[in-house]
Amino acid sequence: MRVRDFMRLVAAFLCVTGAAAAAEDAASHAPAAPLPVVEVAPGIFVHQAPYALALPGNLGFVGNAGFIIGGDGVAVIDTGGSALAGARLAAAIRQRTALPVRYVINTHMHPDHVLGNAAFAAPGVIFVGHRNLPEALAARAEAYLSATRRLVGEAAAGTRVVVPDTVVADTLTLDLGARPLLLEAWPTAHTGTDLTVYDSATGTWFLGDLLFLGHVPALDGKLAGWLALLDVLKARPAARVVPGHGPASAPWPAAAEPTERYLRRLSADVRGMVGAGRTMAEAARDAGRAEAPHWQLFDDFNARNATTAFHEFEWD
Repeated sequence: MRVRDFMRLVAAFLCVTGAAAAAEDAASHAPAAPLPVVEVAPGIFVHQAPYALALPGNLGFVGNAGFIIGGDGVAVIDTGGSALAGARLAAAIRQRTALPVRYVINTHMHPDHVLGNAAFAAPGVIFVGHRNLPEALAARAEAYLSATRRLVGEAAAGTRVVVPDTVVADTLTLDLGARPLLLEAWPTAHTGTDLTVYDSATGTWFLGDLLFLGHVPALDGKLAGWLALLDVLKARPAARVVPGHGPASAPWPAAAEPTERYLRRLSADVRGMVGAGRTMAEAARDAGRAEAPHWQLFDDFNARNATTAFHEFEWD
């Protein structure tokens, strides 16, 4: 092949690969498609996540998230499990209001609720969480990011941990412009970082993963503490609640019954097995098993729940 012909082939190859690279870059910067959301009360929108483990197809968005529109700004409540998941939530917000996002509130530390934060990191946006959340995220950041890259693959690009600017030790009221939101930090229950958000204008209460519907509860805190807290929460009135997993809106306190029933069954089983001198492996296999027909993803979480409870109760 003559040098001139060879150079023409090289030039053609560079044009093709350059165009492909440009197309790929353009695709990576294309606006994210808005997530589907439902308006559960005036100005309150929720994305109901699927009952699923984190996968490339769902971008790690496997926990519920929502936003509240006030008179002069927006509060986002949880953000999904990757930066791209958060970007899709941000696109849903832009479909419904031009008001700026003022606050991003995380209900607890788990990656399916916090790893979309990066999509909202911008001047003027305040991130809010439980007083224990910064330390909890710092301790788990690399593990969360590594697992996300493994589970969702390329969809994890740009994902990073964003910790709160403002922490809640007890209660905090945020005003969105004639729309106050009451934030409350709770003792260790589902996790050591549980925070709830109450909109007094509509009586809507975001409970995060203190409440599960359909998806089996996941225990990463203290079982006895969670059961005690449910008693406190059930005594509070609310027009509706938004769980961390399950239907976007549910009646209260009736919605607490499935979570409480599962936790009580798990508690009774594990306490009985500890008292009988049975092993942790046996608890992981058998405890809570009667609840299996009632829950999605039971086998993905129950053994770990039983192990966590066994550690809690074996020294009682």
